[in-house]
Amino acid sequence: MTVRLTENQKIQILNAQDVYGIMQLVLLREKKIDRNKEHFWIIGLATNNQILFIELISLGSAKATVIEPMEVFSFALQKRAVKIIMVHNHPSGELKPSKADIEITDKMVAIGKFLHMPIIDHFIISEKTYYSFTASGLLDEIEKNTRYDLSFKEIDALKAKIENEKYTLAVMMLKEKEYTIKQISKLTGLSKDEIKNIKN
Repeated sequence: MTVRLTENQKIQILNAQDVYGIMQLVLLREKKIDRNKEHFWIIGLATNNQILFIELISLGSAKATVIEPMEVFSFALQKRAVKIIMVHNHPSGELKPSKADIEITDKMVAIGKFLHMPIIDHFIISEKTYYSFTASGLLDEIEKNTRYDLSFKEIDALKAKIENEKYTLAVMMLKEKEYTIKQISKLTGLSKDEIKNIKN
C-alpha cells in the first residue's frame, strides 16, 4: 500500500531525523489498533536522496512481520528508485534490533548490492523515537560480517585460478616438448593461438 505524501513531505533526506520526522507522522496516521502491529515500509530515493515513494510492504502481528525480498525490490525497481531505506516499528517501544531484524537487514543489503540498489539505512521506530542502523554503526558491521555473498567473488576467483592452472599446465607441457600444440590445446582447453603466445 503506497503512503500518500504531501509535496512538503517529498523532501530530500539529509539525516536520520528527516526520515523519522516523516515516518513518525505515517505511523501516527494509523488507527490505534493497527499501531499495535508491526509495519514494514520501504522508502525509495532518487540519486539526490529525494523521496520518490513510501510503500507499506507488510503488516504483521504485535511481535513480527514477514518480509519477502521480491516485494521490496520489485516495487523499488518499478518505481526507478536508486536507493532504499527500510523502516519498521516495534509496538512495544523497545528499539533494540532483534536477531530477526539483523538477519533481514543482512539479506536485503546483500540483495541490494547485487541489484546495484543499496539499502542505505534501516530504522526501527516507535511513536516517540527511533533507532538507525547507519547512525549506530550496525549497518557497517552487518556489511563487513555478512553471511551472504551474492557478488560471485568466489566463483570469479575460482575461474581465475582454473585459467591460471591451464596456463601453468600448458607451460610445463611445452617445456617437456613431448606434446604437439594440438594435444596441449585439447588437454588444457586453451586455443592454439593462446598456446603459441605462451611459446613466444
